[in-house]
Amino acid sequence: QLQLVESGGGLVQPGGSLRLSCAASGFTFDYYAIGWFRQAPAKEREGISCISSSEAGTYLTDSVDVKGRFTISRDNAKNLVYLQMNSLRPEDTAVYYCAAKGSGLCRKGEYGYWGQGKQVTVSS
Repeated sequence: QLQLVESGGGLVQPGGSLRLSCAASGFTFDYYAIGWFRQAPAKEREGISCISSSEAGTYLTDSVDVKGRFTISRDNAKNLVYLQMNSLRPEDTAVYYCAAKGSGLCRKGEYGYWGQGKQVTVSS
């Protein structure tokens, strides 16, 4: 059974860093593109970044703010995708989700599988 599990969230002070992990099981991980999304309270879910099966990373947002602080990567040997988040701000507080799409491409196909999400709270 295909499963995605996020970890690495929690409480961090403004200016701090966190690295989220997305652990995948139950499918051929190498073939899938993996994306990171977030949803803040009372806001719609927004895309952050995606990494293709060929390990090409791309942003799902036009926010210069996010592009300068968040970086996606993957380790196919460990079936893991990471989201490194630096210089965190209170407005980054949200539930963060990873998702997988079988096309393997970030700009093609739909995300068919989602993790349960992990809370990230940025507060002093």
